[in-house]
Amino acid sequence: MANSNMKQQLVNGIRDKVLTMDTMNQSVKNVEYAVRGPILLRAMELERELKQGVKKPFTEIIRANIGDAHAMGQKPITFIRQVLALCQYPDLLSSPSFPEDAKKQAMRILQACEGQSAGAYSASSGIHLIREDVARYIEQRDGGIASDPENIFLSTGASTAIMVVLNLLVSGKGKSRTGVMIPIPQYPLYSATLAEFDAVQINYYLDEEHQWALDVSELQRALDQAKAHCQPRVLCVINPGNPTGQVQSRENIEAVIRFAYEKHLFLLADEVYQDNIYAEGSQFHSFKKVLMEMGPPYSQQLELASFHSCSKGYMGECGFRGGYTEVVNMDPSVKQQMTKLMSVRLCPPVPGQIIMDIVTNPPKPGDPSYQQFHQEKTAVLADLAEKALLTEKILNKTPGIHCNPVQGAMYSFPRIQLPPKAVQHAKELGQPADMFFCLQLLEETGICVVPGSGFGQKDGTYHFRMTILPSLEKLKILLEKLSQFYTKFIQEYS
Repeated sequence: MANSNMKQQLVNGIRDKVLTMDTMNQSVKNVEYAVRGPILLRAMELERELKQGVKKPFTEIIRANIGDAHAMGQKPITFIRQVLALCQYPDLLSSPSFPEDAKKQAMRILQACEGQSAGAYSASSGIHLIREDVARYIEQRDGGIASDPENIFLSTGASTAIMVVLNLLVSGKGKSRTGVMIPIPQYPLYSATLAEFDAVQINYYLDEEHQWALDVSELQRALDQAKAHCQPRVLCVINPGNPTGQVQSRENIEAVIRFAYEKHLFLLADEVYQDNIYAEGSQFHSFKKVLMEMGPPYSQQLELASFHSCSKGYMGECGFRGGYTEVVNMDPSVKQQMTKLMSVRLCPPVPGQIIMDIVTNPPKPGDPSYQQFHQEKTAVLADLAEKALLTEKILNKTPGIHCNPVQGAMYSFPRIQLPPKAVQHAKELGQPADMFFCLQLLEETGICVVPGSGFGQKDGTYHFRMTILPSLEKLKILLEKLSQFYTKFIQEYS
């Protein structure tokens, strides 16, 4: 028998690989992440071709596919980089080039590091001093509602914290397998993670006709439909929305909390865009604040994990991978298991933890760095607000494109009408119709956006997601080019 197996493995003296597409973890094959999918790969190929002197109808690739502010030209916030530099190279503490408040904050952080070095491992849930600062920030943000540092877990961006919490929640087999309710359109981290964990994805649709509103009756429909094949246990909410840019009202958040409580669901609140609010009349309300102000039984019993990051907001420090989650009403024994799970990954990157400390403990009025910090932060957010309005205005001028107001976050998710001939042609190529449109847009204009099919959308509708991060000058060019290409595309396939 052993000889027979050996013969099967040996073909022309070469044996089969241990790891093949058939023998690999099949759940990984189901993982898709549109933001860095085929569109981006083709954009990178085109960039290489341009560098080699290949003639194209454009001179550069404009990447509007991902929320990476610094890659789009946004300047880092000075104080953040000063404190980080001082922590990473403490010899600079004697330099007169750095303000005293930056030095003081760096020394305070270094004293909390093992061996007073940012190169040392930290505790698995993060440096305790920074967790205390995060808890204080949450208390101030939420009008004095208490936050316990022991409920704060620092993480490698918000993404890792989301994956850790979902990992804790996914269990069971067959009809008892955990079902996770996610908004459609959604940020593909959720669908990718659920595929990896082999959990059941339960789609609830945001209402595009009402500025991507979250309707509780739609949550009920999705829940009822899912009960036949899984055990719904988790409700995910992204506020402000990615890719849809909506900001939830307090009333809506209260309704979602009541629903989650009544249906006995664990609530995940993705709040990484909490600083990015642009529309007049829109305001960020944290789920934690609303939950606590609703009082018992909600405040004492509803389980909640909320997430924040240094990658978005006015900071845009994506590459440093800093984030945190705060858990509320979590079973203490499960919290210990969460710490254990995080300890397997040793600790989040210390530079990311340092940036989260600066974000949650920034310069205060009267500090030497306050004025510059405040001016830089205000300028970034004002610039984004201007670009949010511009995007909506120019796209809505184009017949066949409908763009809801970008109330918050840093994306627009316009709906596009595509002619039947284009849809049919895409089908023949084995591509979703909006993928075909986005690839043609890239090939002819150098503009890189992500098809709506990568985020989920109602059948028969087509969208794309674009960031509002390019400079104002580049964004105007992008929008005009996009509008012109769309008009030409429609004529070609009509």
